[in-house]
Amino acid sequence: MYPHTISSNSSPNSSQSTSYQTIMALCNTPTLLHSSSSPLQFNHNFNRNIVRRITMANASTTQADDADARTKFVTFLGKGGSGKTFSSVFAAQHYAMAGLKTCLVIHSQDPTADYILNRKIGTTPITCSDNLSAVRLETTKMILDPLSKLKQADARLNLTQGVLEGVVGEELGVLPGMDTIFSALELEKLVGFLKKKTKKNNPKYNFDVIVYDGLSTEETIRLMGATGKSRLYLKYMRLLAEKTDLGRLAGPSLLRLADEALNGGTISSGFNGQLSGEIWDKIEGLLEKGSSFITNPELFGCYLVMNLNDPMSLNSALRYWGCAVQAGALVSGAFGISHSGFDQGHIDSAKATLSPLPFASFTPVPFTSPLNWGDIMHSGHFKNAHDLLSASKSGSSEHMQLVTFDPVKKSVTLFMPGFDKSEIKLYQYRGGSELLIEAGDQRRVIFLPSHIQGKVGGAKFIDRKLIITMRS
Repeated sequence: MYPHTISSNSSPNSSQSTSYQTIMALCNTPTLLHSSSSPLQFNHNFNRNIVRRITMANASTTQADDADARTKFVTFLGKGGSGKTFSSVFAAQHYAMAGLKTCLVIHSQDPTADYILNRKIGTTPITCSDNLSAVRLETTKMILDPLSKLKQADARLNLTQGVLEGVVGEELGVLPGMDTIFSALELEKLVGFLKKKTKKNNPKYNFDVIVYDGLSTEETIRLMGATGKSRLYLKYMRLLAEKTDLGRLAGPSLLRLADEALNGGTISSGFNGQLSGEIWDKIEGLLEKGSSFITNPELFGCYLVMNLNDPMSLNSALRYWGCAVQAGALVSGAFGISHSGFDQGHIDSAKATLSPLPFASFTPVPFTSPLNWGDIMHSGHFKNAHDLLSASKSGSSEHMQLVTFDPVKKSVTLFMPGFDKSEIKLYQYRGGSELLIEAGDQRRVIFLPSHIQGKVGGAKFIDRKLIITMRS
């Protein structure tokens, strides 16, 4: 392991050690990119265009998958009280009125969404309006289905010799960490991050768009980075399974139990009859699909939300942007909510701080019951918000790519907004084949191409980008 600090100076010469103590330059503010989107109209042509955008995201390497559109996942990040729930409901209404079958997923006991929609949201999807459903995730209910499938698998395999059958799911309480784990399983059913969920094989969860309002921004970011980090854990689990006597003995049975439980004995994953190495490779492939999902702007929409009248809300949004990038996700844009009316000064400040993210602002509607969503959605006050949600590739511009490699300069450039120089730590492992970036209470591993691998020769931070040069 080689620890490094980060500088704004040129790369040190070869006589220097692998630990650097130099000075980092402050980030320069990038130039704001102005949107050229035309005004949004809720008509047939608009509906057809936005549906085509999401349908085109279904392109894959196999012709069999081309017939079914993928489900788009949309979520919001921001400080508590910034307007995440209202923005989530607004986005769900936006996609539903565009003709897309949409489900708003609420994962908290906060009744705000019930009040805004004038509906009691339960643990099974309810219809709110044309094309719009809503459901509330409750971990006590989500425990039951995986446990039931695990029991069924155990009954076929007799792995626990009936002990698991004695566990009553309804008596199990919720422990810390369960909320995130089980919400990930439920969202996988709805969206299909790992396996391509199609309308043919899963009619119960037949939605074009899932809008997710999570427990908290931190938990949502953890969810976004779950598949990428799981790949690292999987690597070490595989080593234990293949290199230890216990792993060689118990590994195949545990893998088969997991396979049976996940597929319910009805849809085979193809694991049966395969060698252990092939099974591990297939699991790695599933997690890789999950990681690539959150970097596809046509399938994954992640938006920052802030209260323009609260400077701390803006600072939090900037910080969450950097944390989302650390999780490996693209951020699509930012919404600014002005509770004291139109204030161009606040808007300009937010645009400059979050540049080059696409930005939209609006004033919130009075929380009267019931809200007239027809009037709200057609109000000119929300035109920019509609435009931002309709831009399928917003936030994916070339200068915001998360990682870029330059084989000529033998360098790696990481986009890292929202962090100060003192918060970024750089480590190197595996003889120069991997870099580890620590920031925002997260660790991110960068696997280097063979033509760039080597020891770190220097690192500097300019314009929210960490530039790492390698040497042989």
